[in-house]
Amino acid sequence: MKTQKFGRLGQVSVLTLGGGGLGQLWGPTTREECVATVKAAMDSGITLLDLAPRYGDGKAEQVVGEAFGGRLPSGVRVTSKCNLGDPPPDRIERILRQSIEGSLRLTQLDRLDVFFLHSNIVPPGNAMWAREDTSRFVRLEVFQDTIRPLFGKFVAEGLIGAWGITGIGHPDAILALLGQDPKPAAVQVIANLLDSPGGLKFFDGPAKPREIMTAARANDVAVMGIRAVQAGALTAAIDRPLPPDHPETHDYARAAGYRALCAELRENPAILAHRYALSLPIDTLVLGVKNRQELAECAAAAGAGPLSAEIVARIDASVA
Repeated sequence: MKTQKFGRLGQVSVLTLGGGGLGQLWGPTTREECVATVKAAMDSGITLLDLAPRYGDGKAEQVVGEAFGGRLPSGVRVTSKCNLGDPPPDRIERILRQSIEGSLRLTQLDRLDVFFLHSNIVPPGNAMWAREDTSRFVRLEVFQDTIRPLFGKFVAEGLIGAWGITGIGHPDAILALLGQDPKPAAVQVIANLLDSPGGLKFFDGPAKPREIMTAARANDVAVMGIRAVQAGALTAAIDRPLPPDHPETHDYARAAGYRALCAELRENPAILAHRYALSLPIDTLVLGVKNRQELAECAAAAGAGPLSAEIVARIDASVA
């Protein structure tokens, strides 16, 4: 599989195996199939695993531990993440440390290569703080003054190799952090043809994922594309029950013209969506697959190469 420069962290495969499918978030699968999928991913040349304790209450990280027994194939790296919320400052280190240690225990590893803050980073005084539920939010100044120095401490201790942020918070906060030192080693960015975070969006206005990608590249920050099929909204059919007012249901309706185009082109919507995402300025694309068949389809999409400018334009027009 093709590899690309991953910011300051060397080379990684253009595809990353994500933990959402392994944690059974994206439809039913089995533990045995998940273990087989992880091994098949490594055999296909994938060199990055993107995990989190909350993917299936630890199931995804347990799958990796079971698959390799703490001995990853040479060159394979593992990331994990933590949704911190907005706890009192004196509890932050304990929460982050417990998340890292829990991931290491489940994966049977000694170190995480990259540890991401998965919370929405929000500027002070922003309207997001008026929401009833702010449990997924972290204050920008808390990140700068407390969390970022703690990440440096964890690197010095050898618990993690580097740290990153998930770029799903307020875009103004994400763009600000990408230009500050010390910079994150990597940022996870929405990479789909709708530019939609779906249910991960808690702010008004555009998400600006392509602006975030550009800023990351300019600052030598690795870019991990996420949500290529927008949690199923860009597939032929969503594989789990969702209420009519769910953001993914709305995005599925928005993509009706895209599915019609796929039918005209005789293309699988999920595969074409992955190829579109791989045409964006990202270093690696995180897959949410839950079995070997879906993995093989995504690998074939990556092997097919970038889309032509004409097809990209037609896709863009289908969802304009």
